[in-house]
Amino acid sequence: MFILIVGCGRVGSSVARAMLREGHTVSALDEDPESHARLEVGLEKSWEDLGGQFTVGAGLEAEALEAAGIDGADVFIASTDGDNTNIIIAQIAKRRYNVPTVIARVLDPLRAEWYARQGLQTVCPTRVAIDMLETAVRDSAARGDGPEGAAEAA
Repeated sequence: MFILIVGCGRVGSSVARAMLREGHTVSALDEDPESHARLEVGLEKSWEDLGGQFTVGAGLEAEALEAAGIDGADVFIASTDGDNTNIIIAQIAKRRYNVPTVIARVLDPLRAEWYARQGLQTVCPTRVAIDMLETAVRDSAARGDGPEGAAEAA
């Protein structure tokens, strides 16, 4: 598969490296030329030597998306640090370029749910953290790890 990832921060670069290691063709697009270094963390060769592509540009610009290969993308991941940008570029990828699989990272749980109901595939790391923390608290309470449980055990 050909995967285009917009946003090469911690999340985007990690997903890009993982997908490249799994044998996919990966193109990364980011406004910051320095973000290229994140793509090479832990790699034995350069990003490009391993078959990766890196384009400097804004995900909101058609020229940058096209230079990064959106016309041939099977998967598009919007992983910038802005919910609004991710939502807009995901819709552009889906509607204008007809990318078959489009995924947007959306940090705001309410917005992620709303856009998911509208048909946009979203991943909400905030929702994942909330669910995990709530589960950890419930598990702790069930084990009696709180102050009341400690007093009962004494």
